[in-house]
Amino acid sequence: MAPPNAGAFSINLREVFAGAGARGKQSSKIEAGDMAVTDVILEADDLAAVRAAVAAPMAGQSVDWCVQPLEGRRKRLLIADMDSTIINVECLDELADFAGLKAEISAITERAMRGELAFEGALRERVGMLKGLPATALQQAYDERVRLNPGARTLVRTMAANGARCALVSGGFTFFTSRVAQAAGFHVNRANTLIEADGALTGQVADPILGKEAKLAALREEAAALGIPLSATLAVGDGANDLAMIEASGLGVAYRAKPIVAAQAHAKVDHADLTALLYFQGYRADEFVID
Repeated sequence: MAPPNAGAFSINLREVFAGAGARGKQSSKIEAGDMAVTDVILEADDLAAVRAAVAAPMAGQSVDWCVQPLEGRRKRLLIADMDSTIINVECLDELADFAGLKAEISAITERAMRGELAFEGALRERVGMLKGLPATALQQAYDERVRLNPGARTLVRTMAANGARCALVSGGFTFFTSRVAQAAGFHVNRANTLIEADGALTGQVADPILGKEAKLAALREEAAALGIPLSATLAVGDGANDLAMIEASGLGVAYRAKPIVAAQAHAKVDHADLTALLYFQGYRADEFVID
């Protein structure tokens, strides 16, 4: 799918599909407001081959695309990362700004999200640097810095209205996830807990740390509670600690993601907003819940 003002491009998809042994059965336009969305139904024996064949000609185009089985396309569980996915910032980096340490802490965050540092150790190091920060900075950061990314509320509310369970699972902090979950319409949220004493942060985070493996566990636990297979789930995130849940889900999407995540996700969204995840599932714009 292409965002507004993406410009013209020309790819002979028929030739691409044929080269991957796929046969086009049906092609249609999905009602998409100001975005161009084309839905193509294929017969193919090898999904991975089709995905690989499409990747090369699509590279460099201002288009987000997804290759997936038609059956079970609409997912019954959404698991979403928060920082830089559902919201516009990394909350820990914004807290660091109030402490005058944003450059130092952001550098560690970037390395952790790229998979260059172990998440748990990097989280403890960054939180330790915030020791003594007044607890009032959390609400100030939320009020002044945190905003839902475009399409986030529509994504969550539309899936929820169609019977899907929506869970916000973050390596960040419950102070923020509880508020973001309510704002976007998630049913449940999981995150880490900052420890406070005497009105200030102690520089510690409560055990156990919610990181890569805990996000994967959340996906499995939520799916099991619903009695659905992982193929009926959708996971979206941007950092290395999201990769396990993205790979294990039925449709794992990298949103404005780090290279390690974008390279291994089932699909990625680099151009459109989060409603792209609805179009990937076959929703039309007139089915979106917008308020």
